[in-house]
Amino acid sequence: MCLYPGQIALVSRRLLRAPRCSGALCCTLLSLALACGPARAGNQQEELLADSVRVALSNAIADARPPKLVFADINERIRYLNWLGNMSERLKRRVPDYEARIELLETAWYEAHRAGLDPGLVLGLIQVESAFRKYAVSVAGARGYMQVMPFWTATVGDNDRRKLFHMQSNLRYGCSILRMYLDRERGDLYLALGRYNGSRGRPEYPKAVLSAAERWDFKP
Repeated sequence: MCLYPGQIALVSRRLLRAPRCSGALCCTLLSLALACGPARAGNQQEELLADSVRVALSNAIADARPPKLVFADINERIRYLNWLGNMSERLKRRVPDYEARIELLETAWYEAHRAGLDPGLVLGLIQVESAFRKYAVSVAGARGYMQVMPFWTATVGDNDRRKLFHMQSNLRYGCSILRMYLDRERGDLYLALGRYNGSRGRPEYPKAVLSAAERWDFKP
């Protein structure tokens, strides 16, 4: 269960006025309200990109074909199915609907591998950015699972901001942008994550994402 800003304010006011609300119950309900506020991250900074970088990023995003999982052999497929089942159990509390959960995990796995990223890192980033909420919007205006800033749709996309609320499009943007930052930082994940968040050089965001990614680590 997640509450949005208007709901948080309403819950808080009702708790303060409720004469029979026990201390424990009030604390529980208020903690739930505060824990599910607006997206806490998502503030990429618009930068001047070299033409070659912009074109490469644009090409990476433009391929709108649906995810098609390809495996080198049966063992790789079995490992993926084990990962999918394991991650589905871990994600069940946050995304109760089975079909929505599997679609999100399949897309995250596909887009992560397509961008040369670890799926656990991508899931950790989504956890920090949006708490797995498809329609999350940050105070800075970033949108969707990976909290992509709308200016990216004009810089390297087709200027359709609505696509940032489409699962695959959002993950395609997010993974491609993080891959670009990782390349620009010569493989330094700490700096790349800071750049993704618009806080390059500060430790809070990279530490939060890397800590969350540990939850989604998979060792068969």
